Amino acid sequence: MIEPHAPAPPRSPAPRSTQGGPDGPVRLPVRPGTGRFLVLTGAFVCAACGLVYELELVALASYLMGDSVTQASVVLSVMVFAMGIGSLAAKQLRRLAAAGFGAVEATLALVGGSSAMALYAVFAWTGDSGGMWADGSRCLLVAFTLAIGLLIGAEVPLLMELIQRIRRQDAGGAVADLFAADYVGALVGGLAFPFLLLPFLGQLTGTLLTGAVNTIVGAALVLGLFRRDLTRRARWLLLIGNGLVLVVLASAAVLVDDFERAARQAMYGEDVRVALQTGVKEVVLAGGTGGRPLDIYFDGRLRISGRDEPRFHEALVHPAMTGPHARVLILGGGDGLAVREVLRHSGVERVDVVELDGEVVRLARTDPALSALNEHAFGDPRVRVTTADAFGWLRGATPAAYDVVVSDLPDPGITASTKLYSQEFYGLARRVLAPGGRLVVHAGPVASGPRVYWTVEATVRAAGLRTAPYGTGTRRASADAGPGRTPAERARSPRDWGFVLAARTDPRPRLDPDGPRPSVLTEASLAAGERAARRTRIAGLPASTLVHPRY
Repeated sequence: MIEPHAPAPPRSPAPRSTQGGPDGPVRLPVRPGTGRFLVLTGAFVCAACGLVYELELVALASYLMGDSVTQASVVLSVMVFAMGIGSLAAKQLRRLAAAGFGAVEATLALVGGSSAMALYAVFAWTGDSGGMWADGSRCLLVAFTLAIGLLIGAEVPLLMELIQRIRRQDAGGAVADLFAADYVGALVGGLAFPFLLLPFLGQLTGTLLTGAVNTIVGAALVLGLFRRDLTRRARWLLLIGNGLVLVVLASAAVLVDDFERAARQAMYGEDVRVALQTGVKEVVLAGGTGGRPLDIYFDGRLRISGRDEPRFHEALVHPAMTGPHARVLILGGGDGLAVREVLRHSGVERVDVVELDGEVVRLARTDPALSALNEHAFGDPRVRVTTADAFGWLRGATPAAYDVVVSDLPDPGITASTKLYSQEFYGLARRVLAPGGRLVVHAGPVASGPRVYWTVEATVRAAGLRTAPYGTGTRRASADAGPGRTPAERARSPRDWGFVLAARTDPRPRLDPDGPRPSVLTEASLAAGERAARRTRIAGLPASTLVHPRY
């Protein structure tokens, strides 16, 4: 006969871990369900802040160093690599997940929040030190990308440990919940950066504010929800550390305007009169008073020098105006200087200007020095300005509407301009040309960039036009020279400008015998520029297209 078992003694409640180790749940001041929700909310906010740091590095690097494709590739690839290393390193912090997460977020807020200001400072004050990748701003970009990637990579493993210690669930469900919060947060951060932070706060203040939010949320999550999981010393260290981070970020935010003024003076000199971020680019006007020539910088590059601009704009406009020129289209040219040269010709009935950046046109109308330089061209009733992307505008333009099309756009080597130097773009320009009409293209420097220049020429020919290359020299490096350039880059800065005149029949660069006399350009200098350009010819280059850019 089987004897019944004696009743087991009653079990005492399992002790709750006071150290927060992986063997027991943490003691929370709220219910487990609420705790999980707060952890997921923290993951959401931290992911949004992390993506803002990432986008800020890409945007600032593209502005400071140019070539947005290269800068985005460097930042994204290095950051993803660093995130993987950070995730592996976070395994060592699992037993101290709460304290580790608090320390990671405080460090990330300080590094990420100050990254834009540090990069801008190095670019402004030490931009001339060293070669291409020895340049301080480029080295600092990689360093910040690595550091931020390591810290972001450490977040998810620590959050996973914390959420599992609140209430155990299957690994797949925990991963799904945490990644959902992380990805949605990244979406919000990705949209907030271009639509809220940049237009309303700017890069520097926006990044500092993001760091402050990161600090507050990280500290609140650890010190509020997991404070019983920390020793007294750990709580005080995190509290003091996060407080110091907030003080640093707040102090930087208070001083950001003075910092920007000092950095601009370091880059452009002390006679900067106007500096604004238009939403398309940064525009800086320096000089133009007291006998000093006006210099115009777009995104840190000297776009127009008052000493040399007649050489550029006369060579750009006057050869194309030889022939019928009653209706003229200018693509770009928001400074009004190409318009000035067009209006000097008699017989002009209408000038349409298609400029992407309306703020540049506003400056050309209202700034005393710039409006004097362009001779108040936008006040002429024959001039009509449309704020639009030139490519999109041409797609809807009336065919055969213009006798002359002037493409006064940034150099093709700048990534944002690549589509405006494509075969598709020149095909659209060809469509709006009237019979006998001419197209002239600013194609970058000839001597220092012959491959780019002749790629532009080959692309115009591929669009069904015949071409005549020519160029003109400058008195000093200008169009791509600018603050923060290294000595090697300054040596490669163009000391000439190249142009391509195109038409359905063979064009010939020459001056209109019945037209106005340019102040610098002559028939002799135009012929010399044509001979000099032809001597640099590189044959057999393929055309650049939208899907296969060649610049």
